[in-house]
Amino acid sequence: MQLKELEGSCGVTLYERSGRGIQLTTAGETVLNTANAILDTLRNTQEALDGMIGLKTGVLKFATVSTAKYFAPSILSAFRSKHPEINVQLVVGNRQEVIDLLNKNTCDLVIMGTPPIEVETKAIKFAIHPQVIIAAQDHPLSKEKDISLKALRKEGFVIREMGSGTRAIMERYFSDNKFDYQTAMEASSNETIKQAVIAGMGLSFNSKHTIALKIAAKRLSILDIKGMPLVRAWHAICREDKIFFSSRPGFFQLSNLKRRNVLKKTPIHPV
Repeated sequence: MQLKELEGSCGVTLYERSGRGIQLTTAGETVLNTANAILDTLRNTQEALDGMIGLKTGVLKFATVSTAKYFAPSILSAFRSKHPEINVQLVVGNRQEVIDLLNKNTCDLVIMGTPPIEVETKAIKFAIHPQVIIAAQDHPLSKEKDISLKALRKEGFVIREMGSGTRAIMERYFSDNKFDYQTAMEASSNETIKQAVIAGMGLSFNSKHTIALKIAAKRLSILDIKGMPLVRAWHAICREDKIFFSSRPGFFQLSNLKRRNVLKKTPIHPV
């Protein structure tokens, strides 16, 4: 159906011409969103029918928080080796962005730390997630032992942006320990943060899974802080109301029953 015909059927203006292009009206946006929802429903219906007749094709829409991108490809690779006919789509974002995807039901499965309270989910804990404080390799504190948080009061911290899970864990931990940190810089990229710390801009509270290569290359050091590492857990998560068809149960089985074999080839440790 052409746009003009669709507009006539709806009885409202769906778009306006702007230069050489067109701009959707509010009604047009509503029709587009509805059409996308219908397409998603058709996709789920097709996968349900495929599952009933034993087919294994489909699309797995996968999302992960940025800290997990350092090992998520290994998990997806293991899944693909067992289901090579499944098309995997991967989105990486901060915690709030991934929660938004769950809220909108635009992804099937996610990897993140603490399951969100903003949406009802099913969650499988599959690996430990240690948090540490890092410094440049030549920082004076890198050779110290049993350091108290109080000893860091004059140090600046390079921190993640608001909405980041790492930022939330850091602020909660520092608040619980009555530690007021100083911000040297805020960045939305773990890579930028690592480079800033290497350059001597400050310390950083970060996931141990993001820094393995820089530690091995002796560019960064993990400070020996009393009470750290702070250990949390990684979870594989989906919406509570998510109906699993063909490809999806396979992934949850992989994350759960077979996780120890999968995680052998990753820098993380199963729980």
